[in-house]
Parts: sequence; C-alpha cells; structure tokens
Amino acid sequence: MAARSSRTRVGPLAARSGAAPALDVDALLDDRSTGIIVCCGSGGVGKTTTSAALALRAAERGRKVVVLTIDPARRLAQSMGIEQLDNTPRPVTGVDAAAGGHLDAMMLDMKRTFDEVVEGQASPEKAQQILENPFYVALSSSFAGTQEYMAMEKLGQLHADAQRDGSYDLIVVDTPPSRSALDFLDAPERLSSFLDGRFIRLMLAPAKGPARLMSAGIGLITNALTKILGGQVLRDVQTFVAALDTVFGGFRARAQKTYALLQADGTAFLVVAAPEPDALREAAYFVERLGEDRMPLAGLVVNRASPAPRGRLSADEATTAAARLRKLDPTSLTAGLLRLHADRVRTTEREAVLRERFAAAHPHVATAVVPALPTDVHDLKGLRRVGTLLAQG
Repeated sequence: MAARSSRTRVGPLAARSGAAPALDVDALLDDRSTGIIVCCGSGGVGKTTTSAALALRAAERGRKVVVLTIDPARRLAQSMGIEQLDNTPRPVTGVDAAAGGHLDAMMLDMKRTFDEVVEGQASPEKAQQILENPFYVALSSSFAGTQEYMAMEKLGQLHADAQRDGSYDLIVVDTPPSRSALDFLDAPERLSSFLDGRFIRLMLAPAKGPARLMSAGIGLITNALTKILGGQVLRDVQTFVAALDTVFGGFRARAQKTYALLQADGTAFLVVAAPEPDALREAAYFVERLGEDRMPLAGLVVNRASPAPRGRLSADEATTAAARLRKLDPTSLTAGLLRLHADRVRTTEREAVLRERFAAAHPHVATAVVPALPTDVHDLKGLRRVGTLLAQG
C-alpha cells in the first residue's frame, strides 16, 4: 500500500488525466493488514450492493470474510441466496473457494445485539429484570442512535471473536443509511453519553448524604418529571439507570474502544456515492469528516455511473443531425436514436464534470467509478459483476 497522508489510505494509484487517482480495489482486498472495511455514505447510493460485492470478491480471492449489513430492505439476503439474515453469521453457498476463502453474511438485529450486551454482563436474574423493563424495551428498539451504536457493538464483537479464534480475517460493514456522516460517527457517542452521563444519574438517583439543598433540588426535579412522564415511567427509568453501573460498565468506554478500532491502521473506509450533485456533496462531507476524526480513508466509489455511449458523435452534432432528419421524416427512427445518443452524451459529460469538481476539491482521494448495470443485482453472479467493475474502476 502507498504511504498515507493525513491518515488517508490510498491504494496503488494509476494516474488519470483530468480525474482523481484510481482506487486499486483488489490491492485493498488483498492487503492482509486490512481487517475491516467500512462502506459509508448517504442512503440510496448502493452501499449494500457495494459491501456485498467487495465481500464476495475478497472471499473468492482467499480471504475469510463476514459482511455485516444494517440495510432494512434485506436485499443482501436475496443477492446471496439466503432465506433470511439475522444476528448470527450465516455461510453463503455458491462462493468459489478455490483460493481458500469463505464468506458469511449477517444482518444487524438492533434489539438482539442490545440484549446480548445485557446477557453477557449480568446475572440471569438481573438480565431478566432489565430485559423486561419497559424503558429498556423502548430504548433498545427505537431510541435515536441505538442502531448505529449497536452496529459498532456488533463490529466490536466480530473483531474480538476473529482475534480470538481466527474465524475471519476481513469484516465488511454496510453502515446504516444516514442523512449525514454525523449520524454514523456521532450517534454511538451521543447514546453512550446519555446512558453514562452524570446529569441523568444525578437527576434520577436518590439523594445521598445530609445535604438538604441537594435533596430538595432532586426532589423538585423528581416532582417535575413525575408530572411530565408519570410516576410509573419515572420508576421504570430509575430502575433501568440503577442497573447501568453493575451491568454495562460504562457505555462511553465501550464506544471509545470501538471508535479507536475504527481509527486503527487495519480499518479502511470507503465512501460510496452516486454521480449526482447532492450525493457527491454528501460524499465530500463524509471525506472531510473522516479526515477530521483521523479515520483511515481508502477512497471513493462512484456507483451507478452512466456508461459512455459508443461513437465519437458529440451531443450537439447528434442533436443537429436529428433535427435535419425530423424535417425530412417526422417519424424517423434514426432521428430518435440520435436524440437518445445526445441525451446520453450530455449525461455522461455532466457526471464527468461533477467527478472532476470533487477531484479538484479532494485531489488525494482515490476513486473507482462503477457503471450502472441494466438490471438489478439479485444473485451472486450479479455481485461478481459489480466486484469486477469495482476492480476495473
């Protein structure tokens, strides 16, 4: 791998005139020092397909791979021929294992992962008490940031298992469809701060010691919360918070440990985007944020790019020729094809300008451009095709 600059990992680069340096996907997958690849980006840009294609290609090149998806659409299960993904890695059949690799796939079950944290840290009696707590049920199912936090919990578990038994040498993570990079990078810290924060402990813990002023203050807060939440809800929260010290051992410490794992040299981030203004603006924000947080960026994948039309006829030339043919024959099929050609040329030119602007603003970000396929990816053959295009990008 080439030397890093400002914590940005760029695989072996090939110079491309007027464009970003080329991302060498195969070099990234073959690098045994890379143990985690995180695919991130805004929603609807093909992160799930990219993650699955990378995992499949790595496995067929000899890596022992598990791919973790957080995508609720379950497209990954369909593409890999698995009836239903769940919180346990499942082997993917049909993978070419000639090089000695294998591939497992799983889908994050947010609540189940939270339950596993409880069951792993508490006695059976204490765990049952917490798992049945209404506040815990709500928190583990729908609290803002829980999905992102539990994705990092599961990543930490997979990494620890792999370090212990050698079951995997590469983990590919398909991140939640976030509106912003802040959602993915900050939500675990926000949730851990909430659960581990001094304020919530002070607010909900019973008064201690002879300090009447403190007791009176807590009493006022408790009375106010009782009016807002109701006595039962407040008691549920108090019961849950009282169990945090003995069960979780500090959410912030767990989040910081996983955060450090994401910053480690064995991790590589791939930002996935579509060749559209909004998606590339979001990608630029991801790239900048990853740099600020010293996360190792491998590069950018521009997914579903319009294939360049064949022939050298420009858009203006095609439009002019189509207009002339229309005058001679309003039903001319050739004129229609020329207009279609002109539209495709303009689309590819517009996308090229967007990529060039991105490259000008981020000249050191290696890029792979993956052309759009004529049909949706729904099997391993389609994923192999995407993996090949990624390697050629």
